[in-house]
Amino acid sequence: MIHERHGRHGAGRDAGVKARMSRRSVVAIFFLLVFCPPSALADASFQNFLRSLWPQAQELGVSRATFEMATRGLEPDLSLPELVIPGRPQRPTAGQPEFVLTPADYLKESAIERLAREGKNLLDHYRAPLTAIERQFGVPPTILLAIFARETDYGRAHDSHNAIRVLATQAYFGKRKDKFREEFLLALKMLDEGVVKPADMKSSWAGAMGLTQFLPSDFLKYAVDFDGDGRRDIWNSVPDALASTARQLVGKGWQRGVHWAYEVHPPAHVDCTAGVPEITRPVGGWLELGFVPAYGRKLSAAEQAATASLLQPAGLYGPSFLATQNYFAIKEYNFSDLYVLFVGHLSDRMTDPRPFETPWGRVAQLPTRDLERMQQILTARGYYHDKIDGKAGMKTRAALGAFQKRNHLKVDCWPTAKLLADMERQ
Repeated sequence: MIHERHGRHGAGRDAGVKARMSRRSVVAIFFLLVFCPPSALADASFQNFLRSLWPQAQELGVSRATFEMATRGLEPDLSLPELVIPGRPQRPTAGQPEFVLTPADYLKESAIERLAREGKNLLDHYRAPLTAIERQFGVPPTILLAIFARETDYGRAHDSHNAIRVLATQAYFGKRKDKFREEFLLALKMLDEGVVKPADMKSSWAGAMGLTQFLPSDFLKYAVDFDGDGRRDIWNSVPDALASTARQLVGKGWQRGVHWAYEVHPPAHVDCTAGVPEITRPVGGWLELGFVPAYGRKLSAAEQAATASLLQPAGLYGPSFLATQNYFAIKEYNFSDLYVLFVGHLSDRMTDPRPFETPWGRVAQLPTRDLERMQQILTARGYYHDKIDGKAGMKTRAALGAFQKRNHLKVDCWPTAKLLADMERQ
């Protein structure tokens, strides 16, 4: 009995202690919520997240000293776009211009003309390294200069963000956490190898670095020292940056001696649903179907032998192209049809002053949320089998055309508010 009483009294004391501890915990949490800003709480969890990455960094060969130097006191940059922060309404973002502008707005003639003129001057200025790069990698100088122009306006657009801070923030608060966690760890590896000083490791808001914008994974895989100074300096050395870009394009499938694409005039009965990467023919085969090269260009036997897909970036409301493997190699550099068209056309304009022969039609670009809704409907009905990303790429446009065809609508393969309303009614 004494034992029982002792047990009950012990339990009572435990219950009292737990109650007091519970009250203290509530008070502590209340104090944190009232007196500590959300950013302070976020910073604490952010630091815990960074510490948790040490084993993975160690597996990559990163030293403890480098890890501590890069992460000690590191704070997230909550001003970056496309973050998902608990307790904070998600801010709408302007989005990448490649995915929110119409073709006519993105491919402005005034910009193309200026950059082409400057590119011709740079062809002369860097002729020796560009010739050597083409000899080694098979990528034409004009393609490399066009990427240089599109990414950083020939080096005039300077990155202002700390790459380590950007990648760590995106790894914790971004929409693609796994991707950016990998890039953050590889950025630590770059620091550990002495590739660049921490203060000089500048990037865009998305972590891309240098004159032609490399993520750490691409840098470690493709960057080369082409000017012979012993450093792979994509931030300051034009030869290093352009040679690294050429090597990356080859890694993405670039084929030596093949043009990126050919503008063509389609036959009157063209089926825009055929404009997907999976449908390919030799260029000569497309010509036999009634496609005619713009400006009456005569294509050689070698050019006609190249395999190509039909590309109609604005559906039936703009130029049509036969896109070769090299078109898709550039698309691996930036997954946007408009980006590739800008680069490819700018490359052509450095040696040929003529614009696209077919002008861009006046079309509107739907908001991302409406395009996502279209993709969801198309997926549910079996027309679309790719990711829901709110971007009107080749597969989305072809799926829209298939929906239009099945439902006896005008088949133009272009997303509009009216078409979305038709889709939601059916």
